[in-house]
Amino acid sequence: MQVSQGKKLNFDNTEIAFRSKSKKELNSAYWLFKVMSSNFLTQVGPPVTNLFLNIGLPIQGLIKSTIFKQFCGGETIAECENTIAQLAVGKVGTILDYSVEGEEEEHVFDFTCAEIIRTVDRAAGDKRIPITVFKITGIARFALLEKLDAKQELTADETAEFERVKRRCERICRTAFEKDVPVMIDAEESWIQKTIDALAIDMMMLFNKEKLIVYNTYQLYRHDKLAHIKADHLIAKEAGFVLGAKIVRGAYMEKERKRAAEKGYTSPIQPDKAATDKDYNAAITYSVENISQIGIVCGTHNETSCRVLAELLDTHAISHNHPHVYFSQLLGMSDNLSFNLSDAGYNVAKYVPYGPVKAVMPYLFRRAQENTSIAGQTSRELDLIAREKNRRDS
Repeated sequence: MQVSQGKKLNFDNTEIAFRSKSKKELNSAYWLFKVMSSNFLTQVGPPVTNLFLNIGLPIQGLIKSTIFKQFCGGETIAECENTIAQLAVGKVGTILDYSVEGEEEEHVFDFTCAEIIRTVDRAAGDKRIPITVFKITGIARFALLEKLDAKQELTADETAEFERVKRRCERICRTAFEKDVPVMIDAEESWIQKTIDALAIDMMMLFNKEKLIVYNTYQLYRHDKLAHIKADHLIAKEAGFVLGAKIVRGAYMEKERKRAAEKGYTSPIQPDKAATDKDYNAAITYSVENISQIGIVCGTHNETSCRVLAELLDTHAISHNHPHVYFSQLLGMSDNLSFNLSDAGYNVAKYVPYGPVKAVMPYLFRRAQENTSIAGQTSRELDLIAREKNRRDS
């Protein structure tokens, strides 16, 4: 059966990419990426900024009007409303991401659980917010997850603590099921990931039998994750649920390699970028070939992978807006991918992080460093913005 496929993809169309940006916003983005192109500033910036924040220097306003504004929706869900509306004009959805991290207290985990549920409640019935997301470390102590992954015996208190973690996770996923709002469980460091994977599979067994609600995340810069997707697909077929798979390259590479070297075990990271790219594209190919049983969110800033997935849908005569296929990028990055994909009729949603400025600084530092470490990312962003500025001025 032939399906209507809409427009041809053109990732160089800056008019579509920046349609929602005013001239002032374009200029601000240009200078921000210009600053981030300096490796020195990106490395020195985080410790200096943390120092200034900790000693109480009034720099939160400066942060909020620059890097925070580029990569975050606001400090609260209500403050994200403008971003939600702005993305929706370009037919791009919002993924509300409460990006507070590194906490350790039970009362904070309970608050975070409640806040994640508020994102689900906000998304319910609003097609502009098609998916939600959370991290297990937002609702669980890292050291507890580490102990579980290492198969160390838990104390009675730790066993009770993990029961509370499982209850929080189930509460979030049950609310998502009841409100018909898909929820993604983010991937984290390899030495806590087995516990996260097990929780994700448990949640899919509970909530993915009738519809696609829960997604696990697979980091394809790990050499074992292509096989892992295929193994989880077999579990899903056997147990009768739809596998939800957010497919990303990954976010912890340097930390993973350093820990493996320090502790003397084989690094879980692929030998090189080519191997990561090969497995990434193989993962989305496998998923599309099993589209009735696997729903994917293709989380990538890689133009080639976006094209591979787009072409796979055409090859298999799958409609661009099939509910089992989403493209996803981060707010403030790769608008040329997000808005041109949505303009061609594909499902696209941007991660929109939010939270108090000081609490989301670790996230913002990672974005700044990511833009300088990914080959050509910052120069690509700068080139696209400059071209759109010139187009408007001509």
